[in-house]
Amino acid sequence: MAWRFVLAGVLITAAAAGTTAVAGLLQVKDLADALSIQRPIQSDQIQLPSPGKPQTILIIGSDHRAGEAFRDSNTDTMLLVRLNSHSSTINVLSIPRDLQVTIPGFGSAKINSAYQDGGPNLLIKTIRQNVFPTLRVNHIVDVNFGGFTDLVNAIGCVYSDVDHRYYNNTLYTNYSSIDVQPGYQKLCGTQALEFVRFRHTDSDITRNARQQDFVRWAKDQYGVDRLFNNRIRLLRIFGKHAQTDKGLHSTDGLINLFNLVLNAAGNTIRQFQFPAVFEPCSSGTTTGTTQACFVTSDSSAEHAVFSRFMTPTPRPKAQPRTATPRISSASKRKLSKGPRINTRGLASNPAAGQAQAAALTKLKMPVYYPRLLQSQATYCVSTAENCPVGEGAGAGFYPREYVIRGPHGAPYQAYRMTLSINPVLGQYYGVQGTTWNSPPLLASPSGTKVVSGKKLYLYADGGRLTNVAWKSPRGYWYWISNTLQSTITNTQMVGMAASFTLATH
Repeated sequence: MAWRFVLAGVLITAAAAGTTAVAGLLQVKDLADALSIQRPIQSDQIQLPSPGKPQTILIIGSDHRAGEAFRDSNTDTMLLVRLNSHSSTINVLSIPRDLQVTIPGFGSAKINSAYQDGGPNLLIKTIRQNVFPTLRVNHIVDVNFGGFTDLVNAIGCVYSDVDHRYYNNTLYTNYSSIDVQPGYQKLCGTQALEFVRFRHTDSDITRNARQQDFVRWAKDQYGVDRLFNNRIRLLRIFGKHAQTDKGLHSTDGLINLFNLVLNAAGNTIRQFQFPAVFEPCSSGTTTGTTQACFVTSDSSAEHAVFSRFMTPTPRPKAQPRTATPRISSASKRKLSKGPRINTRGLASNPAAGQAQAAALTKLKMPVYYPRLLQSQATYCVSTAENCPVGEGAGAGFYPREYVIRGPHGAPYQAYRMTLSINPVLGQYYGVQGTTWNSPPLLASPSGTKVVSGKKLYLYADGGRLTNVAWKSPRGYWYWISNTLQSTITNTQMVGMAASFTLATH
C-alpha cells in the first residue's frame, strides 16, 4: 500500500532528478536530508551493493514509529523490489503476512510475527531461512501507515479502477469501516488507505494484487514532471514516516541507487505472485473461537518464482524492415475490420447485458455492454444479492450509474457493471463506460488491435492485459477491466471488448 506507492514515487522522483547533473546532485541532497529525519535501521542482514550492480530492496509496511519497540508494532505487507539495468521491468514480489514459518529463536508462527519479535533484522533472517535462501537484501525501507493519507492527498489523490463494492461496518465486525463503490473514481486520503488495506473478505494474495494495482495507477497518473516539481513536499512526508538502512543515509549509496533508477524510469512494474496455499482455519481448543488461518507454500514453487523475480525481463528486439507487399482493395477492406472474435472461453449472453443497461435509468450517455462474457462469470445484481458486500451495506450499486469528477472538478457521466467469477478468491471484473475523453488509466496503451471492426486499446502489465478499451464514434470510452490477479486470459479480454454492443431502450 503506502510503501509500494512511496517507492514508486521516490523512484520516479529520482529519475526526474537525473535530467541534469546539477539537478541530480541537488535531489540526492534533498533525499539524504529527508531520510535523515529518522535514525537508520541497523541490520547485519543487509549486503550493500557494488556500484552498477542490480539491487533488491525490501519494503516493509508497518505501524512502527521510530524510537518505539518493535514488539508493539504490526506489519501489513512485505514487498521485494528488484532493480536491474538490463531489465525492461521493475520486478515486485509480495510475501504473504500469514505465511507459516519457523522464526529463529521463537518457533512456528506467521511471518509477520518476526517483525514484532525482532524488527527488520529478524524478518530478513526469517525470510532467508524459510522462504528464499539465496536472497540478498541490499536496502530496507520501512514505511509506517501515518504518511499514506498525506502522500495520496499531496499528489491530488489517485484515480482507481475499483473492481467491486467494498463495505464493512464496525458495528457488525472487528474490521475497519469502509464504503467504496465499484467503478473508476478518485480515491483520496483515508478512503484510499481503507481500500488498499481492506482484508475483511480478501486473502493476502488478493490484497497484494490490489495494492500493486494501486501503485500502477499512481505511477501512470503522476508523471515525472509533476513529481519533480513537488519533490520537496513529497520527500518531507516520506522522510517523516520512513526509516531506511544506513546505506541510504549516504550520498554514495543514494547515487548508486539513482543510477539504476535512471535506467528504470520508463519501465513498467512486473508483478510476481507468491505460490501460496491457503490452509483451512482451525478452531480454538478452549474457547471454541476460530483461529487465524495460515498460508503455506511448496519450496520448489518458491524457488521457481524467486528465480523468475530475479531474472531481468529482456528488452524487445527491433524488428527488421521488410518491403511492404501490395494488397488489393478487397483485401484492404477485409484487413481493416481485423480478425473475427476468438470465442474460446467466452459465452454469449446479450440478454444479461441488456438487463444491466435497462437498470441504468438516469444515465445520460449511450450504454454499451459486452455480448460475450467470460464463461464462468455472472453479473452482480443488487436485487439478487448474488455478490456479497457485508451486512448493512444497503442496495443500489450493481450496476452503478454515477459521475466521475475530473482533476479540476468537471463532471463526467459514468457507469460500471460488475461481474463475479469467484468471490471467495476475490475474482471480479468490470465493464466501464464514461464520457470523460481522457481518463488517466487509458493515457498510455501498450498497443492497439483491430478486431471485428473495432480498434481496441490494450493495457498490459507483465504480459497480462489489465484493461482493453474501445472509443466510440462520439469520443466516449468503454473498457473491460481484468480481475485483480489478471486471471482472465488476453484472448478473452480482447474478445469481450470486441463484442461491445449498443443497448436498446
